[in-house]
Amino acid sequence: MEASGPFLRFEQVQKRYGALAAVDGVTLDIAGGSFVALVGASGSGKSTLLKMVNRLVEPDAGRVLIEGRDVAETPAPELRRRIGYVFQGIGLFPHMSVAENIGISPRIRGEKAERGRIAELLRLVDLEQSLAPRLPDALSGGQRQRVGVARALAAEPHLLLMDEPFGALDPVTRDGLGRRVRDLHRDLGLTTVMVTHDMAEALLLADRVLVMDGGRIVADTTPARLLAGNGGEVAQALVAVPRQQAEALAALGAGPR
Repeated sequence: MEASGPFLRFEQVQKRYGALAAVDGVTLDIAGGSFVALVGASGSGKSTLLKMVNRLVEPDAGRVLIEGRDVAETPAPELRRRIGYVFQGIGLFPHMSVAENIGISPRIRGEKAERGRIAELLRLVDLEQSLAPRLPDALSGGQRQRVGVARALAAEPHLLLMDEPFGALDPVTRDGLGRRVRDLHRDLGLTTVMVTHDMAEALLLADRVLVMDGGRIVADTTPARLLAGNGGEVAQALVAVPRQQAEALAALGAGPR
C-alpha cells in the first residue's frame, strides 16, 4: 500500500454471536492523525468493531489492516504491545505501584522502564510525581484512569484505542481527562479511535463521528454536520439528547431568579 493510503482499514468485517450480527460487513478507512468517535446505543457493535483492531475479537469474515498490513499476520501479544488501549475498567495490577503499572509494556519487551520515562508519562497525564510509588487502591477513579492512559502511551504507539474510557468518572473529572486526551492526541501525533455512547463527548472530542446501529455504520460525518442536522435518523436521535439538555439549561438560565 502507498504511504498515502489509510492508516487503519476495515474490509467487509463481520462478527456473529449465534443469530446476532454484532458487526455486519463494515468497510471503513481511517486516516492517520484523525480522532474518530464510534457512537451508538448499547449492542450496536461499536466495541466489537474496535476490539477487532487489537485482536481481542477475531472477525468471522473480512480483515483489519494497519498501515496496509493485516493484523492477523502479527501474533496478538506482539500486536497489542504496539497499540495503546484504554478501557473503562482500567485494569491496573493492584499489587503493582503506579510506576510499575505504567512501565509494564517496556518490561514485557525485555526493556527497562526508565525512571525518567515514567516521570515524563506522569507529567503528560497531569499526575504528580509523588504518586509513582503508590498502589492503585490509594488513587481516585480519575487518577487511576490517567494512569491507564499513561500505561497505554508507554510503548509510544501511533494508534490509541479507547473503549468507553471515561464512563465511570464524575462529570468534572470526565471533562478534564477528555480534554487532556484530546491534547495528547494532537501533541503526540496519534491516530485515536474512541468508543462512546455519549454523543456530546463525541461531538466535543472527535473530528469524525461514526454512528453504528445493528452492526453497521449508518452515519459517517463531522461534528459540525451532525449539529447542522445531517447524518440520518439514528444519528439525529443521539444528537437530540445533548441538544435538548443544552436548551433546558439555557431555559433555566433565562428564567426568574
